[in-house]
Amino acid sequence: MYEGVVQDLIDELGRLPNIGPKSAQRIAFHVLQADPVDVRRLAEVLVRVKETVRFCEVCGNVASAERCRICLDPRRDPALLCVVEEPKDVVAIERTREFRGRYHVLGGAISPIDGVGPDDLRVRELMARLADGSVVELILATDPNLEGEATATYLARLVKPLAADGALRITRLASGLPVGGDLEYADEVTLGRAFEGRRSLDV
Repeated sequence: MYEGVVQDLIDELGRLPNIGPKSAQRIAFHVLQADPVDVRRLAEVLVRVKETVRFCEVCGNVASAERCRICLDPRRDPALLCVVEEPKDVVAIERTREFRGRYHVLGGAISPIDGVGPDDLRVRELMARLADGSVVELILATDPNLEGEATATYLARLVKPLAADGALRITRLASGLPVGGDLEYADEVTLGRAFEGRRSLDV
């Protein structure tokens, strides 16, 4: 549609999630009209993010070192482990101030349509964290949509043998979250109530 590098910019922006062709075009022209200093600062931040930000070796959350600040915090309860799909879900839950345990970020959800299976997620790492028996409650906080429910059910069945002697409790976030929605878009009150009313998951 456009010449050279302008079309390249629109194409690259269009590859971002939830950015359609029209949005990509609007952002591209915003960049063209923006102050060169602002554009340079944005480019530098993008490069710096890729060079310096990593994922926590323990939980998979976004981190600036080998371990994230939550895993390094001695005030967090290691007996409570909350499983989420993405790092953005950790931020959503932290905003509620209802949870004082640790997290495990799967890196997505089971979705056969998209070619994502259990082996593509951080399931092995989760099982390794549960192996020593220090976790007494596993909270499955995957999104309340089809993929999230499938992931929670899969994990509950996988972990069930560890809960056979009653040493591990498996729970799921309670109602209050809209079915078909994403965790990151839930407001603090709704998400807080869902945490307070979490229930055991029967599989």
